[in-house]
Amino acid sequence: MKNKLLNIPPIPAVLLAILSVQSGAAIAKSLFPTIGASGTASLRIGISAILLLAVFRPNLLKISKNQWKIVVPYGLSLGAMNLIFYLAIERIPIGLAVTLEFIGPLLVAVFGSKRLIDYLWVLLALAGIILIAPWTTNNGIDLLGVLFALLAGVFWAFYIVLGGKISKIMKDGEAVATGMLFASLLIIPFGIIGNGLSNLTPTLGFLGIALALLSSAIPFTLEMKALGQLPARTFSILMSLEPAAASICAFLFLQEHLSFNEVLSVIFVVIASAGSTLTSKSRT
Repeated sequence: MKNKLLNIPPIPAVLLAILSVQSGAAIAKSLFPTIGASGTASLRIGISAILLLAVFRPNLLKISKNQWKIVVPYGLSLGAMNLIFYLAIERIPIGLAVTLEFIGPLLVAVFGSKRLIDYLWVLLALAGIILIAPWTTNNGIDLLGVLFALLAGVFWAFYIVLGGKISKIMKDGEAVATGMLFASLLIIPFGIIGNGLSNLTPTLGFLGIALALLSSAIPFTLEMKALGQLPARTFSILMSLEPAAASICAFLFLQEHLSFNEVLSVIFVVIASAGSTLTSKSRT
């Protein structure tokens, strides 16, 4: 399984990671009533760390000083991003949270752009975000949830930048496994303090394993693979499929119909992602 994941080309790897994360999000949401957001995040990241460490077996004693300087903040940003995002979707709809969180990757794309065509893809992705978010309605959206989603986006930006750097100086699997170790060290204390982990049962443990595979172990390994081969801005714009994927999954699995604006949003982000992919190929 490890070799198959790492042999997937970078662009399909990003797309598969998006589908995996969205499937895991549905499982995570179902666990909130029992173990809470922090407990769910702890379960997900903790099990992911165990699985990745067992598969890739990084030799921590052989990691150089320069590698430690990047892999530690990479892991901490990964953990903070996930914990804060779960706190966000505990208070606001997943689609809105994903949309607001994407401000982080969008900023990476903007600051990394060097050609006019790159700004076109960024503007198209931004138009999709604006259309998919309920800016024109006042339906009692939790402000703290909105702030959590935006803060998660900030850590997402750090994750992208640091992931791109660490992928250049460490093997993909070793980097993500070591990073996940530090992510778990950051998050698990919150799960313990919140008493969510005290409610664990064998069934919840099984769901936790599925959640860890779908939401962390598989997608983060795929993303690390992609980050080592794609420009940061291209990776960021490809990730603009996240809000659209969340809306489509809601339609397929929850029978939530898309509005006209949401359909336009899907079209815009797909065009932006395809455009960034084509221009990326033309530069390699």
